[in-house]
Amino acid sequence: MKRKSEPEVGRILQTYGDVLYRTTYLLLGNPHDVQDVLQEVLLRYMEKAPAFLSQDHEKAWLLRVASNCCKDCLRFRKSHSYIDLEQLQECLPAPEKQHFMQELYALPAKWKTVLLLYYFEGYTVKEIAKIIGLSENAVKKRLQRAREALKKEVIL
Repeated sequence: MKRKSEPEVGRILQTYGDVLYRTTYLLLGNPHDVQDVLQEVLLRYMEKAPAFLSQDHEKAWLLRVASNCCKDCLRFRKSHSYIDLEQLQECLPAPEKQHFMQELYALPAKWKTVLLLYYFEGYTVKEIAKIIGLSENAVKKRLQRAREALKKEVIL
C-alpha cells in the first residue's frame, strides 16, 4: 500500500484545513474532539492514499471522512458519557464538600450515576430508573450500596 508523503499532508492542511475545521466544529461543538477527528481524517488520508480525479473529488472525500468521524465521535460520546470532576467541584457550594467529591469519584460508575442523579440533579428514584433503564428496586439498591460505601470511606 502506498502512503501519502508529508508534503502532501501539509498541502491538504493548507488547502482544506479551514473548511475541515469549520465543518467538524459545527458538527461537534468541542475543540478537543475536533482536533481528534482532524487527526483521524489525516491518518485515514495517509493510510488509504486514494487517487482523486480532481480537487473537488479530494475535498468531497475529506469532508465525507470528516463527517463520518464526527458521527463516530458523537456515537461514542452518547454511549460513553462522563462527568467532569472539576466542573462538579466548582458547582459545590462549600469547600468542605470537596473531600466528599473525591470519595464520590472513587465509587464505581453505576453507583456514582444514581447518587449524582438523586442528590445533585434532584431526580426521583422512578425518574432515575427511566433514565438509566433499570427497575426502581435496582436504583434503590444502588443508592443503598453507594451510601454504605460512602459511610465506610468517611469513617476511615
